[in-house]
Amino acid sequence: MSIENNTYQPDWQPQNAGSEFACFVTKGVDGTGGPTAANVQPVRRNLSVDEYARGILNGERAILSRAITLIESNAPKHFATAQELIQKLLPHTGRSMRVGITGVPGAGKSTFIEALGSWLCDRGHRVAVLAVDPSSTVTKGSVLGDKTRMEKLSRHPNAFVRPSPSGGTLGGVTRKSRETLLLVEAAGYDVVLVETVGVGQSETTVRNMVDYFLMVALTGAGDDLQGIKKGIMEIADSILVNKADGDNKTKALSARADFDMMLHYLRPATEGWASRAYTCSSLTGEGIPEMWGVVEEFFKTVRGNGVFEKRRKEQVLKWVNDMAREHLENLIGANRAIAAAKARIEEEVTAGKVSPTQAAQEIIDVMERELFHAGR
Repeated sequence: MSIENNTYQPDWQPQNAGSEFACFVTKGVDGTGGPTAANVQPVRRNLSVDEYARGILNGERAILSRAITLIESNAPKHFATAQELIQKLLPHTGRSMRVGITGVPGAGKSTFIEALGSWLCDRGHRVAVLAVDPSSTVTKGSVLGDKTRMEKLSRHPNAFVRPSPSGGTLGGVTRKSRETLLLVEAAGYDVVLVETVGVGQSETTVRNMVDYFLMVALTGAGDDLQGIKKGIMEIADSILVNKADGDNKTKALSARADFDMMLHYLRPATEGWASRAYTCSSLTGEGIPEMWGVVEEFFKTVRGNGVFEKRRKEQVLKWVNDMAREHLENLIGANRAIAAAKARIEEEVTAGKVSPTQAAQEIIDVMERELFHAGR
């Protein structure tokens, strides 16, 4: 092979063929050199608050997703921009039907949400599905399975499915979820389904974000009630027995009767509304229209008796107080003098040297001195 001539003639080439069968060699480019089109990532232009707001109000899902990512960021530089955006969009929020959905493991909650969401989208509603997972403050990861579990719904042009925000504190996850709800409302989604994920405080967290709270349950209530916290039933506006199809339908009807009996003895979760149990099949769609009819009747009732407006005001005030409390706790936790004094006082109280009341007062005195009188 002759690099100088830039050609290579194979052995089988006829002598008089000239360069007809020649293979030409050209100097290439070292692959370890500079960037190529394949490995250069396009840099997205930062959007202004006005551009974010305009895109969201126009219903642009890509802009909405970027705005939610901005809100979910833990970077201090993004916080001010996110709050300015929310303030700008605030007049366009609060018009959706906020529906919280919880359920015992195996009840088919996600399947039901996809069936209901698809049914609503097909009838002209714009549906947003949000997941709230306070347990992600422990795992430091978001719930990534929501879109894969709701594949059909996430592809619908009238739907928007968003996983739970991750990391941070419990209050941080709650704040991000509440602010995401405001953004999807501003984007024109008239039904917001908020799904509880994980265990512990997720049910009460979502209850304080929504108007109507639905618990999805299993059949065979007599056995399954042992696994249901009474506290969850007390905050549910309705109970839905899912998987009421085939051989399971009779069991589902029996379970509904059992739940109805229990709800009869519990205080209603919403003033002026009698909590009841219902059945449906997410597989066949039977009972889905009837269940949504119950939701619409609920909103008609609470809007008529003033409970809707009252609850919305209570929720926003709770939001303010929760954030103020969390900020104060962060200030206390970051103060070294308070931490040292607290550790010393706790050791003294566990050793029986001071009473709990006296110990609490000493800690409060240190907090007041460090937080409110520092530098005086």
